[in-house]
Amino acid sequence: MKRLLWIALATLLLLTVVPVAVLAVLPPPITAFMAADVFDREGPPVRQRWVALETLPKHVPLAFVAAEDQRFPAHHGFDLKAIRDALDHNAEGGHTRGASTISQQVAKNLFLWRGRSWVRKGLEAGYTLLIEILWSKRRILEVYLNIAELGPGLYGVEAAAAHYWLKPAAGLSPSEAALLAASLPAPSRYRADAPGDYVRERGRWIEDQMAQLGPAWLDGIVP
Repeated sequence: MKRLLWIALATLLLLTVVPVAVLAVLPPPITAFMAADVFDREGPPVRQRWVALETLPKHVPLAFVAAEDQRFPAHHGFDLKAIRDALDHNAEGGHTRGASTISQQVAKNLFLWRGRSWVRKGLEAGYTLLIEILWSKRRILEVYLNIAELGPGLYGVEAAAAHYWLKPAAGLSPSEAALLAASLPAPSRYRADAPGDYVRERGRWIEDQMAQLGPAWLDGIVP
């Protein structure tokens, strides 16, 4: 029995801690979401190109932090205030609001499957804790910007910028970065390069948030 417990523990470490530790320094060759798209024969081809965080203008990461997780520099993987606010909002009915942090989105996109279930949420929480313990905030944000789904088959800001505006992510303007961030969390429905009323309005809101936060918001994280 004791031996089986040690084997189970070693297997758990091999399947969870080791991959997270390796990806603290190496770019992920593929993510769970990308793999699902690769095996979907009817879907578009997967496009993704790694870009180092220090090559991006500061307004690119700022746009995504402003849109998705404004307390990213301060929290440890879970935004408790956002969770409470989402629970209060959802209890009133109407449009369901999420409260996933950037760290949680990285955990989900890298290691898990699409969809909703308590099992997946539990695994997501575990991977989020590992990522926050083993990675720096800078690394979390860098990986996020390279694996976020930003259109059908499009992963990361480099591939999205090339597809939508025929330019590298380093050439994105603040408004273009805001429109990319505005397409989340439904990039298959919303287009950053041909924004409808919702994406255009949300893009303007994100730009306002970027101005209020200021580029110094990510000091110590973004080079």
